[in-house]
Order: sequence, then structure tokens, then C-alpha cells
Amino acid sequence: MPDDEDAKLAEKPRAGVVTCPACDLHVSVAEPNDAVELYRRHANVTGHDVEWERVAFDAEAESDDAKEALIELGEDHPDGVALGRLAAALADNGVAIGETLDAVRNLRMSGEIYEPQDDYVLAV
Repeated sequence: MPDDEDAKLAEKPRAGVVTCPACDLHVSVAEPNDAVELYRRHANVTGHDVEWERVAFDAEAESDDAKEALIELGEDHPDGVALGRLAAALADNGVAIGETLDAVRNLRMSGEIYEPQDDYVLAV
């Protein structure tokens, strides 16, 4: 029979699980952007990319292009698409979290997208 601590863990919302195949990192994240934060810290320390293993929220895009996926996701998120949600949608199409963040940076620098709040983006 599970104890109270197990029950509390089971009640916590989970956005999904991210992993690093190179070092056996396996972490549950509560919010989509937690995966982005984890990627930034992990890549900074180890140089490894992390990837979505399991996503527990709706994040589907037909394209593997960051801007096209952002436009698609932006229809349902007019206040901004969380970078973690965009990364999860693109991960389903074979794009790594690091590649997604690089694409977002390039789009931001070229003025094609903007950031209405930290780590949330929309197409112009």
C-alpha cells in the first residue's frame, strides 16, 4: 500500500519526462518550460542535449519548422506559446530541444517572432 508521500507525488501535475541518454538523466517536469530550464542547466554543465521522453499535455504541430509550428500552436495560445510546449511539439517531429531553442533565437534576432513574456513566444 502506498504511503502518504507516494500519494502526494501522484497528485502533482506533470508536464512530462525529459531524459539525457548520454548520462541517464531522467526527470519529471511539472511545467513545459521546466524542460527548457533543465536543458539550459544540463547543456551548460555537461554539453549534452536533453529530450522529451514523454509529454503529458497537448503539443502537436504538423511541421518540423519552428516558425510554422509556432504559428500553429499560437492559434490556441494567443498570450504566447511556452518554449517547452513548442519544443515538445517539435520533438514529436524529430527536432531536439537544443535545435528548437537555436531556431527560436534565430527567429527572434531576425524579428520574425517576439517574446510577450519570458520564455513565451509568438510569431509576428
